[in-house]
Amino acid sequence: MSLVQDADLELTADTRPFAGLYARNARAVIGRGLLATKTSNWAIMVSGFVEPVLYLISMGVGLGALVGTVVGPAGTEISYAAYIAPALLAVSAMNGAVYDSTWNVFFKMNFGKLYQNMLYTSLGPLDVAIGEIFLALLRGFLYATGFTAIMGVMGLITTWWALLMVPASVLIAFGFASIGMGITSFMKTFQQMDWINFVMLPMFLFSATFYPLSVYPQAIQWLIQAMPLWHGVELLRQLSVGAFNGMTAVHVLYYVLLIVVGMVLTTTRLRALFLR
Repeated sequence: MSLVQDADLELTADTRPFAGLYARNARAVIGRGLLATKTSNWAIMVSGFVEPVLYLISMGVGLGALVGTVVGPAGTEISYAAYIAPALLAVSAMNGAVYDSTWNVFFKMNFGKLYQNMLYTSLGPLDVAIGEIFLALLRGFLYATGFTAIMGVMGLITTWWALLMVPASVLIAFGFASIGMGITSFMKTFQQMDWINFVMLPMFLFSATFYPLSVYPQAIQWLIQAMPLWHGVELLRQLSVGAFNGMTAVHVLYYVLLIVVGMVLTTTRLRALFLR
């Protein structure tokens, strides 16, 4: 056998594993997801946007009238509504991403057998992961844009820096979607899926969403600071008033690492489950 043929065989052997992992056709997964959303899931998407808006009106306006002003990032005094609005935006990004990457994925994986059928084609597990996570990011972007617009109408935006909350919300959604899809790949029953709500509810209530971190005991503060939602809440609060410090970079880096871990976990799990 010639040296040229040997080189061709080595190149084929080197590229074959990657070719099986990624076919550069995530748009097929995205197109299918958009069509499904248009025909059956639009009501669920709307409900996910309305919930944080109702919290903002009921607690930000109602309870805010009793609370008055509070101390925000960098010691800035802001209204209670302006204090909780960025936190509720982070919650909205989390909820949208988690729904798309957990329950939605759970049904497609265990009942619809959608991913098995996709991977019987030329699509690779990374195509599926990118496509599904992109759909979750699109949902997070729509939620963030709409919620930020409502904040503007309510007079809760006082600086142009607040517009960065939209891409920051997409970053938050990316982190939750990537890790959520990877975790869901381990779930086999509805009872196991209930653990997702069991984790999300404490994050929603205790990630300094409605009151500052300082009200908790020190040991509880450390636990809260390890939660991903707390980093999202603090990042959006800083952006909402244009107050930045070293922790801003820490919050962003936290989500970048979460995304990397989630993408690796999701791709590895899909390949192990369906490409044996």
